[in-house]
Amino acid sequence: MISFSLSTLDEKLAATLEPGAPSPRVRLETMKKCKDAGFLVGINAIPSLPYISDSAGQLEEMVAKVKSYGADYILIGGLTLYGSGQADSKTLYYKFLERTFPGKIKDYQTLYRDFFMPSKTYLRQLDERAEGLCRKYDIPRKITGSLNVFLPGGV
Repeated sequence: MISFSLSTLDEKLAATLEPGAPSPRVRLETMKKCKDAGFLVGINAIPSLPYISDSAGQLEEMVAKVKSYGADYILIGGLTLYGSGQADSKTLYYKFLERTFPGKIKDYQTLYRDFFMPSKTYLRQLDERAEGLCRKYDIPRKITGSLNVFLPGGV
């Protein structure tokens, strides 16, 4: 079983967020090769980035694309932002927002307040969108299948 992480399909945004990491296209092509070789494969669309990669259209594009590349599942979840130190995720992410999406900082401050998770309302709405899209494209939202079929001689 092999899982691939994808926060966005936008090549430029992905390069900004994860410099030096394989592009979304390369990850999907690698996933397809693994699927063709007989592996159980899927995508961890975690984190979905609030106001950046979480719109209904962007999520639909993600689910459709992942399905077209043969994924056996997709996990969709929210962004967590921990800490207040110089190298903590919350601090680094807000610096990314300042450079790339300065107009979204107030939205994030409202969504996260003093917590590391977005609001329960946001998470519920994200979950509902993900559920509907996964039903539409007939792709599970959890890891499914028996690992025994992938291990020589079972366990």
